[in-house]
Amino acid sequence: MTTIKLFLRESKKNSKGESPVSFRIIKNRKSIVISTGIWLLPAQWDKDNLRVFTKVKNSERLNQMIDHRQTELRDNSIEQDTFNKNASTRQIKNAVMGYQPVDFFSYADKACEEYRRAGQIGSYDKNRAIIEKLRVFTKYQNIYFQDIDIEFLKRYEIHCQEKLFNKVNTIHMNMKFIRKLFNDAYAQDLIQHKDIPFNKYKLKTEKTHREYLTEDELEKFEKAEVTPGTRMDLHKDMFVFSAYAGGLRVSDVLQLTWDNYDGENIHVAVKKTKTQLSFMLPDRAKEIVAKYRPADPNPTDFIFPMLPADMKRDDPYEVDLEISRATAYINKNVDLIAKKVKLTKHVSFHISRHTWATRALTKGISIDKVSKILGHADISETQIYAKIINEELNKAMQVFNIKKPEPKPKTARAKAQPKPKAVKAKTKPKPKAAITKTKRQPPAPNLN
Repeated sequence: MTTIKLFLRESKKNSKGESPVSFRIIKNRKSIVISTGIWLLPAQWDKDNLRVFTKVKNSERLNQMIDHRQTELRDNSIEQDTFNKNASTRQIKNAVMGYQPVDFFSYADKACEEYRRAGQIGSYDKNRAIIEKLRVFTKYQNIYFQDIDIEFLKRYEIHCQEKLFNKVNTIHMNMKFIRKLFNDAYAQDLIQHKDIPFNKYKLKTEKTHREYLTEDELEKFEKAEVTPGTRMDLHKDMFVFSAYAGGLRVSDVLQLTWDNYDGENIHVAVKKTKTQLSFMLPDRAKEIVAKYRPADPNPTDFIFPMLPADMKRDDPYEVDLEISRATAYINKNVDLIAKKVKLTKHVSFHISRHTWATRALTKGISIDKVSKILGHADISETQIYAKIINEELNKAMQVFNIKKPEPKPKTARAKAQPKPKAVKAKTKPKPKAAITKTKRQPPAPNLN
């Protein structure tokens, strides 16, 4: 229930020593003050009867004004309690005083500025670009939250698709930040629930393929021959390290210092999510770290000597700039290494993160632990990798569905008529050679 109290706000005075006659609205232990616009000296206000003393000039008219405003407040509070039980004291005030529209771009600029103050330069740049793109669409006109309705969002979506050639997920990212601004403004009682167009406008996304390296591909990458001591050698080691060390992002690997490593475990404050992570390094990751360990390491030196040693680490702009430069250089080299060992995938450093996640789930690490090491705020982000593993397992299990081709059944054929034997032409037998019988000659007479 809402409570309304009338009082003279003596803690606030003008140059004449007068204080405003005000109402205090109390609901759910929260209060807000509304001035009636009537200013009186303490001696002119009857505290017991909560009225303007009759001796005061125009007291009757002033008391009527107070009664009218009090009745209005009570009616609105009853309405809000009946139909909107979650209505705040500020919403009741807005209903009575008249709703004041809030400039959208002014509010958005302040929201972006909060990211800059927090040192989240990447988020600041990204969200500022989103707002600038919307400004161009509105032709730099001032608009209020109430001007952004469902039709506005649909027109902007078509503009992004047809004029800017944005993909579905790019538009989703833009709309998501705009929706956040509406939700924040509502939470601050600057707009009403009915003013949020995202209550009916649904954000769209499309399934994306998260590339990763298989065990065989990672082994090929590790065995790639590069010149020792070169930047390419360093970038290869950083990629492999991440593929074993919890899929750390490139920004976190770049900023690892020797005081983040105790010989067994890595202790790191994740740059993106501002969370603290500690986990044991597997042997392969330790081998890589040992390769870069000097005899007497300075605790504040970077483990992987990529960022400038004289970089101002307390300047978020300089840090963000140097990380961006280093990331571009690393991505170029790891892709060259992948091509060198004939991998067909386009490889960037971020693939090492996907590689670790899929390997971890395949090797039996529970999804909640994988989610924690990855630093995911929501386990649904990690479930994407679980779906990848399931799809791969489903493909593997298809082998049991592959059957050997069965021999073709013999089909009944009409009995073939035996081919007639070739009839040899009768040939007359060759006549036998005539044997001429010769008479036996009598023996020759003995002449002796």
